[in-house]
Amino acid sequence: MEEREIRVRFPTSAPAAPLLAISRRLALALLIVLLNWGLVVVEHDSYTDNADGEVSVVDALYYTTVTLTTTGYGDITPVTTGARLVNALLVTPMRLLFVVILVGTTIQALTERSRQQFRLSRWRSRVQDHVVVCGYGAKGRNAVRELLRKGHPKERIVVVDTDQKALADAAEAGMVTVAGSAARAEVLAEALVDRASTVIVALDRDDSSVLVTLTARQLAPRVTVVAAVREAENADLLRQSGATSVIVTSETAGRLLGLATDSPDTVDVVEDLLAFGSGLDIVERDVIPVEVGHAPAELVPAVLAVLRNRRRHNVDDPDLGTLRTGDRLVQVQPARPDGAPQAGVRRP
Repeated sequence: MEEREIRVRFPTSAPAAPLLAISRRLALALLIVLLNWGLVVVEHDSYTDNADGEVSVVDALYYTTVTLTTTGYGDITPVTTGARLVNALLVTPMRLLFVVILVGTTIQALTERSRQQFRLSRWRSRVQDHVVVCGYGAKGRNAVRELLRKGHPKERIVVVDTDQKALADAAEAGMVTVAGSAARAEVLAEALVDRASTVIVALDRDDSSVLVTLTARQLAPRVTVVAAVREAENADLLRQSGATSVIVTSETAGRLLGLATDSPDTVDVVEDLLAFGSGLDIVERDVIPVEVGHAPAELVPAVLAVLRNRRRHNVDDPDLGTLRTGDRLVQVQPARPDGAPQAGVRRP
């Protein structure tokens, strides 16, 4: 199977359209050729051909091309004063413009390539603790949307995908993109996964998700890998492959559908928690000093869980006790547009 080229792309203020720019330059060059050709055809009696003395329509086209490209074999020449004035006043500027178009296109291509190489070198030297998103489909886009809502800078989100349309959308949105399969080590290495803080695996195939997780874990043993899986039976396989957290999409959707049969209002609350920037939201935050020493149940809004020493405790866990410095709370709060959590209020 043919492998795709690995290519890093940076966001631009305006979406790049190199083919359109080249097409416009080509059209302008062709217009110059046609205008010059027309002038020679109209004035063909003012020219002489060393071969047979006559300048045909084809001879006029030949003369136009060798003149504009500055080849100038000298086999066809203007012999009248009028034809020479036309060459001096009209054809010469066309010739210069034609050359400028050709040279300008080459210089622009070289300049753009050099600029991209400079940006790539600078990005590689500076990027650290970024998020690599493997797959920019529906799941990947929503994951990026949540990252941005939580305050992650666009320049520290790298999207890896094989779909050029998805990559163009990500680049237009302001993110660095890497073209290629995330299951290939060289592609993830190009995304500098060894310096990343998190890898989000948001692919549509479970087997591909496993391969990407294994590859990411091999290149970056300490990176956090968050992966989505379609079937629950593959969740354990993903965890064994090195995924830190696994979200089962089919099981989650199926349970909500079953729950909606008897408790549609409950499903509305869950959807409200998962919606962006409205209603309720689930946030994770650090315990603040005034909360230390109090039981989680004393806080408002309600605390769902406490994270202590990389272990999750339910609020009714008898081993949890009171809150300590360094604990993190998982809490339900009113959603804020900026995604920032709010400190809890202690119950009186």
